[in-house]
Amino acid sequence: MIKTGKSILSQSDKNKISDILNNGGVVAYPTDTVWGLGADPTNEEGVKKIYELKKRDGNKPLILMASSLEYLKPFIKELSDIELDVLNKYLPGALTLITKKSELTKDFVTSGFDTVGIRIPNHPVFWEVADCSPCKVLATTSANLSTQPSSLKKENVIKYFGNNVNFVTNDFGYYAENIESTIIKYENGWHVLREGVIKIG
Repeated sequence: MIKTGKSILSQSDKNKISDILNNGGVVAYPTDTVWGLGADPTNEEGVKKIYELKKRDGNKPLILMASSLEYLKPFIKELSDIELDVLNKYLPGALTLITKKSELTKDFVTSGFDTVGIRIPNHPVFWEVADCSPCKVLATTSANLSTQPSSLKKENVIKYFGNNVNFVTNDFGYYAENIESTIIKYENGWHVLREGVIKIG
């Protein structure tokens, strides 16, 4: 999918999302895999609200997602050429890279780990939502209660959370595809932590 420059979300919705993220709120949106919950990764209140909504174990980190790798780079250490080659080949898409975080990525996002997962979903609605974040990056996880199935539709998100999520977008016909992202890490060779739709090797 290629960015066309044509906006999907209304300016009114973008303003609402921006205000919510700036003030420690949580938004829900579709991605190319499943629906997600997101908050400003520099705002501890918003990140904590995601954990509370999901009833998520505090030892399980969130990941960072954006519409462009350039927005994610300040949150991570310098990527190796090998990592960059794979990201440039497969992103945007269902690939999550675990890499060393920078000081900008707070422990409340990564549950104290010195690494963080990064991803660029191939989904135009997500791109516009992420660009509403003050840093154009979202701390994110799937929009479901922990241990429950992931949400594939807006109705699923509302069923799980009711009005407790500050804003839920429409999908505008760009549906979540119910596929898992492949999770990889490079450490003396590639390690596949979760096999998904993208095959590495």
